[in-house]
Amino acid sequence: MAQVPQTFFDALAVRTWCGLALETLGRAREEIDAINVYPVADGDTGTNLYLTVESAVAAVEAVFAGHAAGSGPEGPTLADAARAMAHGALIGARGNSGTILAQLLRGMAQVLAEADPAHADGQGLRLALRQAADSARRAVAHPVEGTVLTVASAAADAADGARGDCGTVARAAYDGARAALAATPGQLPVLERAGVVDAGGRGLVAVLGALVETFTGERARGVAGSAYPNPSEGRVNPAADPAPVDGVLDECADSAAAVPGHEGPAFEVIYLLEAEDRAVERLRERLDALGDSLVVVGGDGLWNVHVHVDDAGAAVEAGIEAGRPHRIRITHFGAGDVHTTGAERPPRERAQRAVVAVVPGEGLAGLYTEAGATTVLARPGEPPASGELVQAVRRAHAREVVLLPNDADLRHTAAAAAEQVRTEGIRVALIPTRSAVQGIAALAVHEPDRRFDEDVVSMTSAAGATRYAEVTVAERQSWTMAGICQAGDVLGLIDGDVAVIGSDVAETAETVLDRMLSAGGEMVTLVLGDAVPDAVAGHLEGRVREGYLAVDTVVYRGGRQGALLLIGVE
Repeated sequence: MAQVPQTFFDALAVRTWCGLALETLGRAREEIDAINVYPVADGDTGTNLYLTVESAVAAVEAVFAGHAAGSGPEGPTLADAARAMAHGALIGARGNSGTILAQLLRGMAQVLAEADPAHADGQGLRLALRQAADSARRAVAHPVEGTVLTVASAAADAADGARGDCGTVARAAYDGARAALAATPGQLPVLERAGVVDAGGRGLVAVLGALVETFTGERARGVAGSAYPNPSEGRVNPAADPAPVDGVLDECADSAAAVPGHEGPAFEVIYLLEAEDRAVERLRERLDALGDSLVVVGGDGLWNVHVHVDDAGAAVEAGIEAGRPHRIRITHFGAGDVHTTGAERPPRERAQRAVVAVVPGEGLAGLYTEAGATTVLARPGEPPASGELVQAVRRAHAREVVLLPNDADLRHTAAAAAEQVRTEGIRVALIPTRSAVQGIAALAVHEPDRRFDEDVVSMTSAAGATRYAEVTVAERQSWTMAGICQAGDVLGLIDGDVAVIGSDVAETAETVLDRMLSAGGEMVTLVLGDAVPDAVAGHLEGRVREGYLAVDTVVYRGGRQGALLLIGVE
């Protein structure tokens, strides 16, 4: 169905563009993954671009929701929406391609935020596309032609020559990007050997196609089901074989798998970094000496750092010296993975059943993994997107999957992920666990040899029979079910509601535990955050031994889990 075209680049146009870009990348994701051979043939460029845009969409939607909840009739300004888009992409950027896309969006936002408070016209879009291409190129330590940088520059060049409204400029940029994309195999030998175009460039063409649709109401040529402008443009010699789209994509995937392994660094390291500009300049120099594929994007105190290195610890230590790194992701390009040819990887047989769980800390991730679950780490203030859950389900590689969101706020995200993977033929059961301790209870009774329905019923029953609580610190003054709390107060929440306000962690936790056990219980689970001393656990264990003789206690270390303490009572 054709979209209602946007006349100017305003806040609604930002929202529309982000949504359409996510839809387009969703359709093209697997095709883009299949031809990902540069800089590392790890087959995830399409997925990384999708997750990056998904984070941008979430940030823009949050801005609109915030204005809708306010008392004023006015919605967000163009600056509000553009900055949210850029910030969301920055904090959610995945991989080399996603990091560069985040900088492209940031470059556009820098221009759009300075436009007329209501909207930007065709001239503003031209300037935004130029700033996007130039800032992305500056962010890459050693720019290489034949990549997404080339495609972005071509789009900006084409836009520079266009005169007219936003629709005219967007279409010119899209056409320029398509032409540049088709030429990428002639610029990078690895692409020519594989018979494919650059995967990151293909993704950018898809995003620009969504921009055309935003301002014209019509889907750009070639974007209907593929990031290819047309089926032949993914081949080095398109005139030689007018094969249908499916055949071209299959051959692209086969060719990509046949490319000799990339003899590069062993690890991909990505993290967000809070640091000053001068510290980041020193960081660039140090990381450039450690590895390759270095991309540092962002500004105004917040950066996204991406690099391929052999010494992952040194890359993280460099970030610690520069500022405060967080949301650290380290991926090992291991043997039998991206540094070997695809022909050497025998297909892995699907397991019959698997459990996928969202966990709030590294300690619990280890515990769940030891129990056989595939985990998705949710750091404080950084809940996983539906795309990450979809990827985790695929990574579990099973015919049947039990999904444990372990957070009430992730219910809709998990439901969307489950719906998507069901279309791929995977049977998924979503158990609405609201805390990691409920997930532990469910996992404890999991029996993969049982019938799927029986296993799900048993796990659901165990989770539902587990009351959950957490002890945390109030960030600001607010009204609660237990009264008014001040910033710094220790809060005890039972089943999601504040039940206790105190000043001491151990005393507050003891009060919470007593209230929970007053209704009965046989097992207490304590999960300590990294800021809580072991003495607190010892104090609570002693309290249970003395006051509740028939109740057992088990203690785990959760790591950086947000809450000081998680409590479960079964």
